[in-house]
Amino acid sequence: MSADTCDVLIVGGGPAGSTCARTLRRAGLEVLIMDKSVFPRDKVCAGWITPQVVQELDLDVEDYRQSRVLQPINSFITGMGEQANAAVSYDKIVSYGIRRCEFDHYLLERSGARLRLGEAWKSMERQGDRWLVNGEISAPLVIGAGGHFCPVARFLGAHLGKEERAISAQEIEFELNESQAAQCSVTGERPELYFCDDLKGYGWCFRKGNYLNVGLGREGNHRLAEHVQTFARSLAAQGRIPADLPGKFKGHAYLLYAHGNRPVIADGVMIIGDAAGLAYTQSGEGIRPAIESGLLAAANVLAVNRDYRRERLSHYEAALQSRFGERGEAPALAMLPSKLRLGLARALMQTQWFARNVVLDRWFLHAQLPALSS
Repeated sequence: MSADTCDVLIVGGGPAGSTCARTLRRAGLEVLIMDKSVFPRDKVCAGWITPQVVQELDLDVEDYRQSRVLQPINSFITGMGEQANAAVSYDKIVSYGIRRCEFDHYLLERSGARLRLGEAWKSMERQGDRWLVNGEISAPLVIGAGGHFCPVARFLGAHLGKEERAISAQEIEFELNESQAAQCSVTGERPELYFCDDLKGYGWCFRKGNYLNVGLGREGNHRLAEHVQTFARSLAAQGRIPADLPGKFKGHAYLLYAHGNRPVIADGVMIIGDAAGLAYTQSGEGIRPAIESGLLAAANVLAVNRDYRRERLSHYEAALQSRFGERGEAPALAMLPSKLRLGLARALMQTQWFARNVVLDRWFLHAQLPALSS
């Protein structure tokens, strides 16, 4: 049987893979996306994008919201523990709530790539200057975009699992019935963010139209379920969310940029998105870094004129560092002694200035960082 050939094989159909594929397709390359899931599929994520992401994706907001959830956000509540400390409002839309099952499917469909869905990556072997994947797909370039547990990242030597300092999170997203909506004081235009008392993570409540997303992420997974349940019970007792959350919380993991050290290039191989460990260090947001890594990778691919040797792909690695900074850089607060850090954090979190200018504008919205051009 002859191999299925393409110019670029992308393993993973999330935002990173779809964004990269769309750019390459528009330049005339034959791109194939394979993914172990069949789309639309659920993805554990708080689910929000900034206007910079809208710009980077060249997203037609009016077209998108015709049949999908796109919740404008112009304010936030922030706090520590489960106590609200500050309410911050803006005179413009600073973010949008989205549902990942809709968002990812939309990006995948418009990518223009050929699709092999419901097919997992199993093997990869070198054949001259090409890769043979699963014994039947041949491509000179393979791009791993399969999320935190991406098999292509593992193939390049990423130590997935306990050897990495990952963030573990659990969340639930569901459509509110009439009774649940009456019990929920969280509004769509004003999500709520609550930092853990030890500063090792935060919980969130995002309402998107008639859907509610509640979750919590922390460094490591020790007693994570206990933290999540305590968080949810406390918010329910305050009347912020319904007490009868349907179903179970779903878990996932991701690697913060400061903690990541995964290989991202090899001869004929690139790693993008969560597979490369790019989530913003302060907020854990992965969508914007994923999309930007897809754009940066595509730019490098188009610049090397089909010469995919490692040294030619190194410009992508340099571009990541230029965009996101040095790996291992920590926020200034992290350098203080633990007791002083916690005390200072509690005091700062109660101020409007810190909540707006640091927590939101710098850590979560990255308002100071202009969009990449697609």
